[in-house]
Amino acid sequence: MLRVEGIHKSFEDFKAVSGSDLTVEAGQLVAVIGPNGAGKTTLFNLITGQLKADRGEIIFNDEDISKLPPYEICRKGIARSFQIANIFPRLTVFRNVQVSVLSQQRKSVKFFRPARMLAVKETREILENVGLAEKADAIAGSLAHGDQRTLEIAIALGNKPELLVLDEPTAGMSPEETGATMELIRRLADSQGLTILFCEHDMEVVFNVAQSIMVMHQGISIIQGGPDEVRNSARVQECYLGGA
Repeated sequence: MLRVEGIHKSFEDFKAVSGSDLTVEAGQLVAVIGPNGAGKTTLFNLITGQLKADRGEIIFNDEDISKLPPYEICRKGIARSFQIANIFPRLTVFRNVQVSVLSQQRKSVKFFRPARMLAVKETREILENVGLAEKADAIAGSLAHGDQRTLEIAIALGNKPELLVLDEPTAGMSPEETGATMELIRRLADSQGLTILFCEHDMEVVFNVAQSIMVMHQGISIIQGGPDEVRNSARVQECYLGGA
């Protein structure tokens, strides 16, 4: 579904991503791991169009998307969450998701019928799927941190993605919230046939959930493989796990 080949991105003299490769097969849960500053978020920004690569290719469903703006990439089937929850804090939970659904349906304007009356069924279904139905009328900014991260996933689902890109989806969460969020991600992948690409610092989460793991170090992808292959790699242990 997604193939990143020899991607490079520099900021003046700093090489944030330097020849990184990544493959994501349809239906997979794929993790990207690496130390702080390894280039993970920059890679995700390149895939989703927030940044443009200096060189290299990003192929999604056999199409080069490396030069497209974020909204076009989104409409082609890639949705994204961020390290810091990216929601409309003054709108209700319901309206946050409804805006996303209306954008995907391109129905933000319709004569003789207010937008708030559109896509109601679709919005409720998404909130049910992520466990936020009972909080539909709550103001988004008043939600607990874990629920805000779940809401961001719900907003992403409103775009009906084929590939869901999650940048540290459990950042700042308690162990209980982390477990619930990863179970939600796993359930969404199974029930909706989603392909999910995520980066995460919690190694227990990564090795328990991911089917394929790509390791970055100093902007370079040093290995991609199954959990056992990555865990037993001498280079990964040296670069990332401290040689343990």
